[in-house]
Amino acid sequence: MDSYYTLPKSNWDALLSSILSDYDIYAPFRFDDTTEYSVVNEKNVNDIIYNQPKPSSPLKTFFLPVKENVINPVKSDKKRIVMGAPSCDLSGLSILDEIYLDKDYIDPNYSRRRENTLLIGFDCHTTQEYCHCTAYGFKSYPEENADIVISLIDNKILLNIKSEKGERFRSSWVNSYERITDKEFSTLSDIHNAVREMLINKNAGLPDYEQTSKLIKESDEDIWQRYADTCVSCGACSAICPTCSCFLFIERPEFEKVRSIDTCQYPGFERVAAGEDPLRPLPKRFQNRYMCKYVWKPEKFEPKACTGCGRCIEACIGEINKNDLFRELNKKETVTI
Repeated sequence: MDSYYTLPKSNWDALLSSILSDYDIYAPFRFDDTTEYSVVNEKNVNDIIYNQPKPSSPLKTFFLPVKENVINPVKSDKKRIVMGAPSCDLSGLSILDEIYLDKDYIDPNYSRRRENTLLIGFDCHTTQEYCHCTAYGFKSYPEENADIVISLIDNKILLNIKSEKGERFRSSWVNSYERITDKEFSTLSDIHNAVREMLINKNAGLPDYEQTSKLIKESDEDIWQRYADTCVSCGACSAICPTCSCFLFIERPEFEKVRSIDTCQYPGFERVAAGEDPLRPLPKRFQNRYMCKYVWKPEKFEPKACTGCGRCIEACIGEINKNDLFRELNKKETVTI
């Protein structure tokens, strides 16, 4: 619906403070050299970090807890606001919604959390080293799954209302506002364009999502063996990914069923009776994640399974850069042609 409004940041901070009894609010804050979500309170509301690329934790953690009892989940009737989600994380919700909100198999816990949450996305006004959203067709500003999108420019909050839920929030709580001016909109567009150019330049030679799928399917085993050499099977790449969603059910006494995040990078992920395990060899296990993201999921789901956030590269203990792998595959393809 895209309706734009502005208000002074001091008014926005006061608004957030005034609704703390009505909402649990989470936003990005700086912790040493890391940006991470934390609970907003009256003392820290002025310290919220605006328009910086991605907090360390992906948005999915608000909807898919690391571990939960699905029979007796922790419930709260208090609504919540999650501020600061970047475009890559919000786009990642599309495939999670398709999986967990499937009309024939709706996950009630995921559905309840999605309905109970107002999502306020932030435009990215700069980039980080491994950001590559534009390579896969995404923008540096949220286009989907956000209720409101915010940019902080010249100490003014620019609100872009994206959904009916966002409009209900604005009409209920945002009283002192103005319509965005042509100059302000032009400034915002200039920021978007500048970030887009930065991302395009830094990701030169990186194949797009569809080409990556083709390259992976046609790749030889040697490249997977070489890049898997430093993999320690820690699973950080999957845990930190905004779209990975594999889980393990653990049954406990008294009918307790615990759903825990799992990953194909753990040894034993596909182990079955008699000890058979098609993913026992490390290179096969390493390759499996990329087959899943770029080959198998596109065959089943419309939303893309990688949104180019770059967290998997940042989190890798073995310093494996998937973009280097894909550039190498793309270079081989170009030379062959």
